[in-house]
Amino acid sequence: MGHENRVVDKTMAKHHPELELLTEHAAGSLSLAQAACISAHLNYCDCCSRTVARLQTIGAAMFESLDPEPVGDALLDRVLARLDEEAPLCYQPAKRKGQDATPALLSRLMAGDFSDLVWKKVTDALRITPIRTGDPQFEFSLLHIKAGGEIPHHDHRGSEMTLVLQGGFSDDQGSYHPGDFIYRSASDVHAPRAFANEDCLCLAVIDAPLRFTGWKYRWMNPFLRLQAG
Repeated sequence: MGHENRVVDKTMAKHHPELELLTEHAAGSLSLAQAACISAHLNYCDCCSRTVARLQTIGAAMFESLDPEPVGDALLDRVLARLDEEAPLCYQPAKRKGQDATPALLSRLMAGDFSDLVWKKVTDALRITPIRTGDPQFEFSLLHIKAGGEIPHHDHRGSEMTLVLQGGFSDDQGSYHPGDFIYRSASDVHAPRAFANEDCLCLAVIDAPLRFTGWKYRWMNPFLRLQAG
């Protein structure tokens, strides 16, 4: 899987975050990993980008109408203490002319450059590589599903955000293509199957390990751990 230059079609996404998630994103109240996933979707979707921009404008107007609150020394100390922390989602190649404001690592993944990632095999069809975001509550990973391959029926013991980067997959609830955003709650059970003609690559953000529900793979569940941070 080498580097491939791709032009992002911002009208291609058919599945989007709910308004509540976009509102939380605009307000800056989502976790870092979740915000990164939605930010990547915005690069595929002009409609959601406009919605977030409007929400931010409304939020800014409401914020300006509030009375100012004093900021204590403790908050300033916490901010200064974080200045030396390593930046999450960091990648260093030279910025190309016309490149947008997407975090550099997300831009690289969306362009198809996976050359230096280390993959872990989960099943014959699924490989995964966690990506550091600095978020202690959510695992942010890149999933690779072989063309025609299926991830066995599972839930996640928690929430799951998925963004399709390349190829696509289908499950009992629909078919998903590059740019599509899918949210699953803990009660949802599904078995994504990659399209037959192309490997599928997705970003996934979870707050609990997946849990296989079929008897053939249940033995793996005790060994699955959340790799957050």
